[in-house]
Amino acid sequence: MNTHSPVKMPPIVSRDAWLKARKALLLREKELTRMRDELNAARRRLPMVKVEKRYIFEGPEGAVDFPDMFEGRRQLFVHHFMWFADRQTFCKGCTGAAHTGFNNPRFREVLYGRDVTFVAISRAPWEQIAAYKEKNVWTFPWYSSHGTDFNTDFHTTLDETKAPIEYNYRNKTELLAAGFAEESLKEDWPANSVFLRDGNDVYHTYSAYARGLDSLNLPDNFLDLTPYGRQEEWEDSPDGWPRQSTFA
Repeated sequence: MNTHSPVKMPPIVSRDAWLKARKALLLREKELTRMRDELNAARRRLPMVKVEKRYIFEGPEGAVDFPDMFEGRRQLFVHHFMWFADRQTFCKGCTGAAHTGFNNPRFREVLYGRDVTFVAISRAPWEQIAAYKEKNVWTFPWYSSHGTDFNTDFHTTLDETKAPIEYNYRNKTELLAAGFAEESLKEDWPANSVFLRDGNDVYHTYSAYARGLDSLNLPDNFLDLTPYGRQEEWEDSPDGWPRQSTFA
């Protein structure tokens, strides 16, 4: 039995009318694909910055130096797995991403075949990470940056007592002007980072934050192709389209 509140639906048209509208949209989709290819090409041409500071992480075998985290490969993709120290809990969104994506061994095998190692890094103490990993039966590599400056240096943890606030390449003043509440500029925020290794030298090539991570969320990419989309409040949808709260 459908207990949801009635919601509006797309207009019903003839097959010919639908095909005309679909072909018009296809032209825009192809334009976006070409733009994405151009953007990816530009990303491959970004300069990089040498990581001068030495970071020692903790994993299941104890201390791990940053270059060793690459496991012999040239490239490293880091998922900054969010940890909320004030609540002593891990991020639900990161947990969902692990379940639906990067805990899949085949996912990591594909990256390995292109000389990329995937790891998650959290500022939580290793004991907290190990317990959460065991609870969820996860197999992906996950390290603790607890006690290091790694998270604040790469602006995934906002802590004004350790470093000036910066997120998504905007400082505190810019973030406040953009509408962020000052009390929210703390703890962990979504981010991923990419590094390149040359011998024992490590270089930072890329970091993305906030909506810059959209393409990595597999369920959202599926939802974007459906009539009602992600059902988020910020989406530009027709009046009457369902929102998440509709199905709460």
